[in-house]
Amino acid sequence: MRLGVIDVGSNTVHLLVVDAHLGAQPLPASSHKIELRLSEHVTDEGLIDDDGRDQLTAFVAECQQIAEDQGAQELVGFVTSAIREAPNGDVVLSHVAARTGVALDVLSGEDEARLTFLAVRRWFGWSAGTLLVADIGGGSLELAIGSDEEPDVAISLPLGAGRITRDWLPGDPPTADVLRDARRQVRATIAATMHPLAKAGAPDLAVGTSKTMRSLARITGAAPSSEGMYAARSLDRAALSVRLAEISAMTGGQRADLPGVSRARARQLLGGALVAEATMDLLGLDRLEICPWALREGIILRRLDVMS
Repeated sequence: MRLGVIDVGSNTVHLLVVDAHLGAQPLPASSHKIELRLSEHVTDEGLIDDDGRDQLTAFVAECQQIAEDQGAQELVGFVTSAIREAPNGDVVLSHVAARTGVALDVLSGEDEARLTFLAVRRWFGWSAGTLLVADIGGGSLELAIGSDEEPDVAISLPLGAGRITRDWLPGDPPTADVLRDARRQVRATIAATMHPLAKAGAPDLAVGTSKTMRSLARITGAAPSSEGMYAARSLDRAALSVRLAEISAMTGGQRADLPGVSRARARQLLGGALVAEATMDLLGLDRLEICPWALREGIILRRLDVMS
């Protein structure tokens, strides 16, 4: 079947149309996205403002038309932390549904972690053994570990690259004191959740997913996107630490000149690097393999499983 998936993240709203069949690899047929940056449409009270609501509604309607043009038999959509945490999130989703007919499902942080884990497991297969998966989004960090398709532990933390940039890293670049305080808060938040992850044991393979992880891998020497999704890519902790020291002194504009870093996400790169380094350090990981599949693919795979 041809399936359309709308992914409403804290940074990007993305439509992916795929040819998906049970037992086969989902093959992308069309991709369409905008940098809506819902996290920047949040008021001081935590509400999604009217402009963010209206832009989201208009883009969902656009996605619906594109999916129809591409022959999609079904269109599903989901939202993550930006709307999940907003007190008026349900009102925003009702507005979208009333004007487009598209019902966007709210995923919990744990759901995000579990579905991303499923995608990574299917990508690397059973031979990978016990997997540990780290995904840095705009609003949250998801961690999961296990030896099956369902992780034994799935955790979501409010440590997204966009959130940290907005809340803890004022200045362009931030001062040394601001950076140190952000680093301390990131590490304390991760350390407080270490017990269930440590009890699960050491992973056979540690994996990173998301645009932030891919960008960090690229600036530390990984293959460019032009080499395709099957090129082996990894993020080395020692190389990341060196790069972190360098980018902490750069402005957002200077970071945008780095390979693999878009101008829209350049300011968030430092926050993402703080989270990635802390995660790898506290979990004792020297390297993360980078997986091209993540939450969207997990949604597609779970949908196919339900159809079987």
